[in-house]
Amino acid sequence: MNPMTNRPALRWQQLLGFAIFTAGLLIALVWTWQWIAAEPVLQTALASGSLAAFATALGVTPMLLARAPGRRIHDTMLGFGAGVMLAATCFSLIIPALGAAGLQGYTRLGAAGLVGVGILLGAGCLMLLERHLPHAHFFGGAGTDGGQRLQRVWLFVFAIVLHNIPEGLAIGVSAAGTDAARAGALATGISIQDVPEGLVVALALNSVGIGRWPSALLGAASGLVEPIAAVLGAAALVYSAPLLPWGLACAGGAMLFVVSHEVIPESHRQGHERFATTGLLLGFVLMMLLDTALG
Repeated sequence: MNPMTNRPALRWQQLLGFAIFTAGLLIALVWTWQWIAAEPVLQTALASGSLAAFATALGVTPMLLARAPGRRIHDTMLGFGAGVMLAATCFSLIIPALGAAGLQGYTRLGAAGLVGVGILLGAGCLMLLERHLPHAHFFGGAGTDGGQRLQRVWLFVFAIVLHNIPEGLAIGVSAAGTDAARAGALATGISIQDVPEGLVVALALNSVGIGRWPSALLGAASGLVEPIAAVLGAAALVYSAPLLPWGLACAGGAMLFVVSHEVIPESHRQGHERFATTGLLLGFVLMMLLDTALG
């Protein structure tokens, strides 16, 4: 049998498979949108997560319009982001978690114990993912040559997604809480932190040999996981209100893990500890002021 005679049939099978996949994806998107539209809390989580994703994309623009910042500025920006995340963890996640546990009838000791266990669970879950799923560290990777380069790029992309999941979950969990102003402060703070983070992601990818435009696009796309994680985090608490203190505490623990395991060590790696610490203090104070003013 002539293989040429099978090509039209194979092409039609491929087109049919693509059409079925596209139709299924559109149906899933429509169903998801209807589900979100029916729940105001999920709409808030999606909007807040989308703001963070936009801030990540906004952060890559200096890489396309001007020369990349020096390493000292880079480390100061990392420290600033770490300070914002630490303050957000304290004032927008852990303290509200203690309050939510108290409203559910826990004593002060019981609430503290619950939140402490939740923090350890959140950090522990992310530690297990970080240990058992193949990835390259988000920051600090050296470039590779030859066939390993493409593999390292995808490991970077996976690490970026892993890094942004706790932020999206924190936004969603906070949106499902009872304090809308505090949730807005958290979303604002994470969005501010995501602006330099988007640039850092693009620079990290560019450092392993990826072109400027592909690095910028991947850096911008790295924030897309945040609205997804925000909706999932909010949905978990919408349908199970007693989980609110647990969710807030676990999100806080996951963010603490990211700050301690990735951001602060990398900001000190090149010997710019003083600048990184100054950035951390400024970021912490800014987020504290935002939380106090908006929350």
